[in-house]
Amino acid sequence: MKCIIRIRGQVDINKGVGETLTRLRLGRKYTCVVLANPTKEQIGMIKRLKDFVAFGSIRKEVFENLIDARGQKIDKSKKIDSKKVIEDLEKGKSYESVNLKPFFRLHPPRGGIKSKVHFPKGVLGDNGEKINDLVLRML
Repeated sequence: MKCIIRIRGQVDINKGVGETLTRLRLGRKYTCVVLANPTKEQIGMIKRLKDFVAFGSIRKEVFENLIDARGQKIDKSKKIDSKKVIEDLEKGKSYESVNLKPFFRLHPPRGGIKSKVHFPKGVLGDNGEKINDLVLRML
């Protein structure tokens, strides 16, 4: 599962990059999207956005915490079981069919980040497994 977090804002963004961010549902700063089974087209989009987003592989327990803390229900009267949601998403179901909005709005990270520098010194680009620490700081 790939987790993508938009780090850079909306000012002075190229039209093509803005369109790609919109297609991935990353409309605002500190918005997160988790792709359970990314296609090669989605992976290409992520590579194009490496200067604007942080991405990496998210663990299941961190994804459960993300759903519990920041998951927004479409139908407010229904309950959500995070473990069942993850299983359904891995099987190929959409977020709408499991009663979740397809994005998560996060807080700015506690402890701060270097938002204009790539991964080893900052957070932009491919963070690998370190994305889990970033997500936990943003819940």
